[in-house]
Amino acid sequence: MSKTQVETASNGVPQQGRVAGPVAPPRVSARRRRPGVIALSLALIAAGGAGVAVLLVQVGNRTDVVTVVRDVQVGQVLTEGDLGKASIALDPAVKAVRADSLKSVVGKRAAVELKPGSLLAPTQVTKDNLVKAGEQLVPIGLEPKQIPATALVPGQKVELVHVPAQGTTDTGKSSDAAPQTIDGRVVKASGAAPGTGIVVVDVATSATDGPTAASWEAAGTLRLVLAAPDGN
Repeated sequence: MSKTQVETASNGVPQQGRVAGPVAPPRVSARRRRPGVIALSLALIAAGGAGVAVLLVQVGNRTDVVTVVRDVQVGQVLTEGDLGKASIALDPAVKAVRADSLKSVVGKRAAVELKPGSLLAPTQVTKDNLVKAGEQLVPIGLEPKQIPATALVPGQKVELVHVPAQGTTDTGKSSDAAPQTIDGRVVKASGAAPGTGIVVVDVATSATDGPTAASWEAAGTLRLVLAAPDGN
């Protein structure tokens, strides 16, 4: 017994009577597994696992360090209230005071200005008084044109130079005579004042030279010059 197939004409009307053969089932091709894709997948999984492992190690290897919790000026004695503790993943290249050494820095002086939220480094504190016995501190105001391009930092050696006041010359001295100078050391340099740009530099000098440097500063005849690194 033959089967008939119902076909549809182009006008959409079914047509009867045509004999059709059996309909073959769709061929399903088996997908071949590619070894390269499998290897790449395994590598990605392994890399992801390694990344998680590294992250866990970094999170686990945290170091307790000393932090600064409030502003500390140069030369100020540190107290426990100035310091705090934090646990961080510390890079070996970063030198910070460990939390278990906090008491060893209490009572020392800040060698630089310390800001809240920063880590405390061993080089930022000193047991020495920045103004030593036999020294005096002379504040010097520098106008923008007098400020060296090199940053002024605590401990930097400078020379205080006496220059004639504008429109005058020192009497009794030849024009080629060497100017008077006083050796000094920077203790602190402020930021530029808004509007004027003036920077105030605290300079430590010997007790005998302090009054002279102060009088030069008051007369506007003092200039600050950076000394060579070896002090010569």
